[in-house]
Amino acid sequence: MTANFDLEPAATALAAVVAAITDDQLTAPTPCADTTVRDLLAHVVMLTEAFRQAATKEAVGRSAPPGSAADIELPADWRTVIPTRLKALVEAWREPGASDGDTEAGGVALPAAAMAVIALDEVVVHGWDLARATGSTFTATETDLTLLLDMLKDTPTEGTPGMFGPVLQLTPDAPLLARVLALTGRNATWPA
Repeated sequence: MTANFDLEPAATALAAVVAAITDDQLTAPTPCADTTVRDLLAHVVMLTEAFRQAATKEAVGRSAPPGSAADIELPADWRTVIPTRLKALVEAWREPGASDGDTEAGGVALPAAAMAVIALDEVVVHGWDLARATGSTFTATETDLTLLLDMLKDTPTEGTPGMFGPVLQLTPDAPLLARVLALTGRNATWPA
């Protein structure tokens, strides 16, 4: 199975959201329960590297669960680190063979093509989280959202502890982004 999508549109959208975040927004809440903007940015710093290593297979046999976002230190130069890591993430998954075989991230081993879609999920969902928390806009492509909807369609209704909250029920004609978010336990109208 080969990943037949490019992470660049989602990574570019997340980088734009990050570039607009101000210091006074770092303590703001996000749609992720008990997680501030600072915590989520620290998580993004970590996940971009973890999923880059998943693409290169560097992480195989040595990845570990990420732990609490509040326990991850946000580097002082996060405004340059995150865009740099997003570019490296995109490039790593473009390399021939990145989607071949098995790989590992966050202590989880999966086929690499499936891991690429999980990387996309992290970038899109947390891009939206940060945009909502800071009054920004996050735009995902229809291709990306369709891939994520397909991956998330079998999410248990009670959610996946440590990953997703309980699934929210939406009508099938709801916007694609809202349906993806609902499968991760997020309300597209947060904080309402």
